[in-house]
Amino acid sequence: MSTVREALAYAAGFLDGKGIDTPEIDAAWLLAHVLGVSRSELDAAPSRELGPEADARFEELVERRGTREPLAYVLGGWGFRRLDLKVTPQVLVPRPETEIVVERCLERLRDLPEPDVIDIGTGSGAIALALADEHPGARVVATDISEGALAVAAENRERCGLDGRVELVLGHLSAHLPGPFDLVVSNPPYVLPEEWETLEPEVRLFEPYEAVVGVHSTQAVARRATAILRPGGWLVLEIGERRAAEVASLLERLGYRDVAVTHDLAGRERVVEGRLQ
Repeated sequence: MSTVREALAYAAGFLDGKGIDTPEIDAAWLLAHVLGVSRSELDAAPSRELGPEADARFEELVERRGTREPLAYVLGGWGFRRLDLKVTPQVLVPRPETEIVVERCLERLRDLPEPDVIDIGTGSGAIALALADEHPGARVVATDISEGALAVAAENRERCGLDGRVELVLGHLSAHLPGPFDLVVSNPPYVLPEEWETLEPEVRLFEPYEAVVGVHSTQAVARRATAILRPGGWLVLEIGERRAAEVASLLERLGYRDVAVTHDLAGRERVVEGRLQ
């Protein structure tokens, strides 16, 4: 049997050898998950013995992470703003930059007591559920073309206690829902096919290709939004790096005004939004 200190040292060394950027942090996440404690509790009990079952389970999870399987998939869930979401290979791992998307949406909805919102391509439901959670008056519809993704989103809706607050609809783009909506939000697939091989193994080997790669997805969402937004309604889009000028120009050509770009915490242009006249 190993102690917490010994297990963490073994795992960090193993993960470092597999090219993991944050081996100590990942090891701590995995061990805390196995033991059912917080990471701070690990720090407080370095001499605690794991026991044979915990030892074996921890080694199994560390080996999975060593294949570059995303930490969120290994853990089976991930935090997003105030929510604890189930995450499986059917959906993208929620990322910090997408939390910025939610912030921009909430800013645009701040003065509307009961806004109608649609999240196109919801995946795990992260954006839609966060908006319903943080704006109690919002009526949110979330669409996706993947039945598997919607099944995960449905579990998350129940898990977050938001049944009845978010409607899930299977279908392309807005799934023929007429609206009108006060806000359309989307994190569409925006990686180009030729960029696929340059992505980190966690994405390239494990995350759903169709949720990552898309040539005209952003343009399609922006165009469709013009038909379902109320006059004065907002479109909020997550975008790929170095594409802000291109997407901002597209929105202006489509008739959006007050087009703005927001940077993520790393200083990258990450969100483009515009108001339909």
